[in-house]
Amino acid sequence: MNRLLATAAVLIALFSCQRVNPEFQQEAADPEFYHRSMKKLTDVIVHDIFSPPVAARIYSYANIAGYEALMPGAPEYRSFAGQLRGLEPAPQPESDQEYCYALASVHAFLTVGRTLIFSEEKIDTFHQDLLREYRAIGISSEVFDRSLAYGEAVAQHILAWSGEDNYKQTRTFPKYSISNDPAHWQPTPPAYMDGIEPSWNQIRPFVLESADQFAPPPPTPFDLSPGSQFHQEALEVYSVMNTPEKDERAAIAQFWDCNPYVSHQIGHVMFATKKITPGGHWMNIAGLAARQTKSDLPKSVHAYALTAISLNEGFISCWDEKYRSRLLRPETYINRYIDEDWLPLLQTPPFPEHTSGHSVVSTAASLVLSSIFGDNFAFADDTEVEFGLPVRSFRSFAEAAEEAALSRLYGGIHYRPAIDHGVTQGRNVGQYVLGKVSLRRG
Repeated sequence: MNRLLATAAVLIALFSCQRVNPEFQQEAADPEFYHRSMKKLTDVIVHDIFSPPVAARIYSYANIAGYEALMPGAPEYRSFAGQLRGLEPAPQPESDQEYCYALASVHAFLTVGRTLIFSEEKIDTFHQDLLREYRAIGISSEVFDRSLAYGEAVAQHILAWSGEDNYKQTRTFPKYSISNDPAHWQPTPPAYMDGIEPSWNQIRPFVLESADQFAPPPPTPFDLSPGSQFHQEALEVYSVMNTPEKDERAAIAQFWDCNPYVSHQIGHVMFATKKITPGGHWMNIAGLAARQTKSDLPKSVHAYALTAISLNEGFISCWDEKYRSRLLRPETYINRYIDEDWLPLLQTPPFPEHTSGHSVVSTAASLVLSSIFGDNFAFADDTEVEFGLPVRSFRSFAEAAEEAALSRLYGGIHYRPAIDHGVTQGRNVGQYVLGKVSLRRG
């Protein structure tokens, strides 16, 4: 079995730079070029402060482009064309010409990523440096230029398709309208930001039939009565840190905070710190798994692309419910009716409460990653180290997702039903993605 796997890896490397001088084939197909490109895109997403749903959209299109540009050099994989809504087959390379598909893949990924972010110059500088590294490998000028042209053609194909998903139109839709209903969400301190992406359910899904396909049960009916179910749920949030386990709960909450924009106010001065999005955290986990298993380039790109798609579908499903139920956050309820001085451990994100986005997307992503790397894949998650937090270790992707979901209760920003229903919602989304998209042949 090991010999067969080794032989397959060599064949994949050869196909990834088809007919390029064998001396350079394996080096050109090194997945580290792609892993580094992914990290750069994440860094720019953090810098530009994209919201979690928008970040998932960027990850999806960039990785679909990277995947499609690689496919002619990875015959054991299927195209996304015909499997994702509205995606037609990408341009095909000339059969009698030499290509380095690994180079085409990275170029397509970075080209699409650059188009969808704000700080284009940050991608441009990285992109040019990476191309110089590819040139130094020894790929001939003809193959190099032809491969770039092919990657560019695929990138433009994906960008044209992305322009049909209603994203541009939603940029002009009305903002969230604040209601006087005491059960409805209102902006929370310290920045009192408007509700983010209230029309995200109008973005075209990749595989879901509709944004409300997996609509969860509604939240518990709003009730101020002491002893009511809703009041008890609020009291659970209020008292969740009153336990000997509070330090560990705080560590879990902070590790999975993943709030891209945390406001701080000192006197009259307000500033913000930037963090990775929840989708970015799971994209990094996909990269960790690929590196840990020494996955070849096609499998690595496969993992990134399918994980991103699950995140995208999860956010569409979750945001559909958030702006249907429009439930107020625990911070608002507790400050009004229980303790006006109480503060959650984490800063409350600027959108309605039900369901928990972390619960939905973490569960969906964990199912996809388990399908690729196995149900009992143990890993050390160092995603948050650069943000000053220690590594956390998990015995499986499912265990990590369960902790991510529960972290929102510990952080004081979700009631229990948003977490429980969110996990079920995410499981439905993840299973549906896996049932609709098949990339490996045989």
